[in-house]
Amino acid sequence: MAKKSKLKKTLKIIGGIIVFLTLPSLLFFGFMYLKYNEDLPTGQQGQAADQLATQMLQSLNEEAYLNTDYLEWTFKGRHHYKWYKSEKTCEVSWDEMTVILDLEKRDNSKVFAGQQEYNGKEKHDYILKAENYFNNDAFWLVAPYKVFDIGTERRLVKTEDNKNALLVTYTSGGTTPGDSYLWHFDDTGKPKSYQMWVDILPIGGLEATWDNWITTESGALLPTSHKLLVFDLEMGDVRGLSF
Repeated sequence: MAKKSKLKKTLKIIGGIIVFLTLPSLLFFGFMYLKYNEDLPTGQQGQAADQLATQMLQSLNEEAYLNTDYLEWTFKGRHHYKWYKSEKTCEVSWDEMTVILDLEKRDNSKVFAGQQEYNGKEKHDYILKAENYFNNDAFWLVAPYKVFDIGTERRLVKTEDNKNALLVTYTSGGTTPGDSYLWHFDDTGKPKSYQMWVDILPIGGLEATWDNWITTESGALLPTSHKLLVFDLEMGDVRGLSF
């Protein structure tokens, strides 16, 4: 009898701890969902949407970006990139691992643990991890330049204040096809933020800034940081070079 009573008391304590830990999280998520969640807007495909996308690219000097051979940045201080864009390879580093990622032929990629090349059974897993990191973190660097990528759909959306916004949906490619982004612009046509409807976020329509732009050595305009809710997404020392 004493054992049953002790077990019951233990289970009650465990249950209390679970409620104590999860209830605030559930309440916080509920608050965030009600405050920020938005349905994916509808818009009109066609010439007007493509023209708005073209204006955005012109404001960022797309030609300079296309002629940029090398990009370097660090995402949130953890993932480090040296992207040899013209050679279609990228050196991706995190912790003690480095992957020389072949962006055209994944299986040709090389993995290093420290200074030693790694060919163990987890090599493929490291390559996939590097590829996923690159797909996500490079998007935060060059997303505006990807609005005409193969598999994209563009729609002109009128916002509540009757301004033009550009909805871009990626129907294929990348890590999470189906993601959509609604670009908002400043008075010069340069992107200032986008709202996201993406697979990894349970709340639709969260907005991230695109405002801390620099002109790189190659002439391309790139962001150095973003703000998402209360979080700062730092891009580190961003560089862009033409050889």
